[in-house]
Amino acid sequence: MVEGRQNGERRVAGPLLAVAVLIIGLVTAATVAAGLRSAQRDKADQVMDQRHAMALGAVQGEISRYRALLESLAAGSSTDDDLTWDDFDVASSPLADARLIGAAAVAYVVPVRTEEIPAAERLWRARGASGLRLRPQGDAEEHYFPIFIRALSDTGTPTSGTDLRAATELTDVLDDARRIHTTAVSDTYFLLQDRDVPAGQRQQSFVFATPIWTRANIPEFRGWMVLALRGQDFLAQILDTASQGQLSGSLIAHNSDGSQVTIVDRPVAGEPDLVRDDEFAMGERYWTLVTRADTGRLPGAGSHLPAIALALGSALSLLLAWLVFVLATGRARARTQVEIATGELRAAEERSRRQAGLLGAVLSSISDGVSMVDDTGRFLLQNPAAKRLLGINDDNDQPEQWQQHYGMFRPDGKTPFPLDEMPLIRALRGEPADGVEAVIRNPARPDGVLISIDGRPLDVSAGQHGAVAVFRDITALRRYETDLSIFAGVVAHDLKAPLAVARGHAELALDDLPEDADARDSVRRIVQVVDRMDTLIETLLAYTTARHAPLRLTAVDLSALVRDVVQERVAHLRDDQPAPQVTVGPLPPVQADPGMLRHVLDNLVGNALKYVRPGTVPQVSVTASAEADGRVRIEIADSGIGIPDAEKPRIFDSFHRTEEAAGYAGTGLGLAICQRILERHGSDIGVADNPGGGTRFHFTLPAAILPPVPDPVEESIVTSSSADPAASAASPDAAASVAGSASAAAASAAGSADSDTSADDEAVRAALERALAERAAIMNAAQLPGMGGPPPSLEESEIWRHARAHGRD
Repeated sequence: MVEGRQNGERRVAGPLLAVAVLIIGLVTAATVAAGLRSAQRDKADQVMDQRHAMALGAVQGEISRYRALLESLAAGSSTDDDLTWDDFDVASSPLADARLIGAAAVAYVVPVRTEEIPAAERLWRARGASGLRLRPQGDAEEHYFPIFIRALSDTGTPTSGTDLRAATELTDVLDDARRIHTTAVSDTYFLLQDRDVPAGQRQQSFVFATPIWTRANIPEFRGWMVLALRGQDFLAQILDTASQGQLSGSLIAHNSDGSQVTIVDRPVAGEPDLVRDDEFAMGERYWTLVTRADTGRLPGAGSHLPAIALALGSALSLLLAWLVFVLATGRARARTQVEIATGELRAAEERSRRQAGLLGAVLSSISDGVSMVDDTGRFLLQNPAAKRLLGINDDNDQPEQWQQHYGMFRPDGKTPFPLDEMPLIRALRGEPADGVEAVIRNPARPDGVLISIDGRPLDVSAGQHGAVAVFRDITALRRYETDLSIFAGVVAHDLKAPLAVARGHAELALDDLPEDADARDSVRRIVQVVDRMDTLIETLLAYTTARHAPLRLTAVDLSALVRDVVQERVAHLRDDQPAPQVTVGPLPPVQADPGMLRHVLDNLVGNALKYVRPGTVPQVSVTASAEADGRVRIEIADSGIGIPDAEKPRIFDSFHRTEEAAGYAGTGLGLAICQRILERHGSDIGVADNPGGGTRFHFTLPAAILPPVPDPVEESIVTSSSADPAASAASPDAAASVAGSASAAAASAAGSADSDTSADDEAVRAALERALAERAAIMNAAQLPGMGGPPPSLEESEIWRHARAHGRD
């Protein structure tokens, strides 16, 4: 029985406790809502006071500014005994630039007695008031005429010569200003130039009048400077600026007769329930500024926060009461659910811990470096491989110091790596980066290490903005590729040397054969095949060395280089080919490797001249334009066969040729070489259709400034030294031309058959010695440590011996 009573008490205690919680919650929510509403009202009063003070200060500040400008204009005019229109125009121009809110016009007004009107007309016309006609009103002895007027708005421009006595308010303010020797403000009235405006568009206006007295011992009165303002425009713009459209307002003027006139009453949306008013001085009169606002439109006071708080509090109270009821009646069930949830949470935490451990083990085991930074550049993660590759264990969270801290350079090992091009910085901008190469050289890495970096923005699933970079050591790979490139150069030379021998023998045979011999055609075909093979070897050599050949950047005269390339290309055209039309625009100097840039231009110009339809005159245009980032954009356009859109993404692949180019000679490597060279210069190459038909290639290079041109003596010295074989060996690209030099020497020896035998032998010997010296210099420049240059080939020795022994009848 006792146990049943206890169970019954437990059953009743749960609902009673829930009801108590509900009542307490509702009372608390109502109290909070009332407090928030009271705070909103206080905030509204505070904001209203601030907005009203700002509006009042703005009105008083603008009026003071207008008065100061007008008094400055009057003071300047008082020193000019012969005031002209030009003087007035110059003196009043600052008012036009001062953005005077509501200002209609400023005028120079003079008093003129009735009998002096004709003389005054002549005087002021002579001073620049062209077409002035003074029109007196009434029979007063003295009249007030505006002589010079500058309009300050586009509405109702006043005319000079109108008698201001037509407006009593103007007459009174002018008399007051002259009497008190200071600026006076008129009663409100409609401006004379606005009296033809429809009644609904007229505005109550007022004027400032400043008397002009000379500074002599006995001051002489000259007239007035008068500034007219439209009240509605004046107050509307000030209220918009000061209250951000949250206040409505009225400007009330206390006229000299004791009447109160509302100059302007400007409403705004809403139902105003807050009102503020203040009286301020306007000359010898007082005005009242009244501002009104709707509480709901003021910042911090118009939200529905109290209602939301009451609704949320009520909802939370109901929810809490329901929870109390559930807990009170189902404690065991809740305890079981809590235990189940706790077990699942522990299991999930254990799985997360295990996965984090596996991820840490993977990052610690892999040989590639991994770095992760947040959006400020602070390192979140850097695995041991990253610290080992970089040689620095301390993280630096200042991106602008990364270059110096880690010793990060471009692949040339000298140029500091720009911050904006770093893969992590690019990834933070949302730009992925692949295969970016950089050299790391610091005290821990004194010899430097070449790394390849891939950067990606951090996935949104990480819960924060950042970037991750993976980098690997490619020093050995690049060394292997460099060795391979050097090997390719050596192999290319050894392939070209037999070709030079074969071509020399063929040319000697042509010299020996009679003109009508049948074998001459076969020998000529041998020469043509040798030339094609030589061209293919040179192209393959350029392709293999374009990526790793030393880059010697200098200021290049692009205009002279283009003209030289064009002239060389045009000079080698066949007689049956039509003369091309080549246009070269102004080309600024650029920073580049002269030899590599020449190869790019020669390839692009050569393609433009080659890939044209039969019977069509080639048209080529080379132009340049300056880019905003200090680079120069070079464009080579032609009118040739064009490139289909589907082929454009692949034309820079090695050995790729379009179907349209199948009927033209070529290897498919020229554009791939151009792309490699421009990538070495930190640029890229693009292609688009030429609007006039054909193709337009473009690339960019840094702008440069050419050094001063040397005098003729120095220039001849430089030219002479540049022909030296050792100087020619400075560029790896010269390796492709050594065999050609030997061939040219042999041909030169054969072509001089009509001269003396001794002179012929000497010429051949000298040419071959120069070719072999060039080959030796190139091999010395390109050889690996511990690797000597090869001796002259037997074929070269044989052709030299044969040329020496060769005689002519």
